[in-house]
Amino acid sequence: MSREAHQNWINQERRSIGNRVRRAREDANLTQEQLTFRTGVPRLTIQRIESGATDARISWLLRIARALNIPLRSLLCE
Repeated sequence: MSREAHQNWINQERRSIGNRVRRAREDANLTQEQLTFRTGVPRLTIQRIESGATDARISWLLRIARALNIPLRSLLCE
């Protein structure tokens, strides 16, 4: 896989994870601000995770999954 193809794949996966985080947060009827309060993860970071603009640290995803009362794997896998 070329470097460009690899980066495209990573970007696509980040967006997919972000979409799952957003859906789970919305399913829990929480705003980004409320999720920030529950997790300690800054709202801007949550916004960047949901948009796929940043690599999500595993510690952030663990906090988010716990706050949403869902298994971590549901954020990582389709």
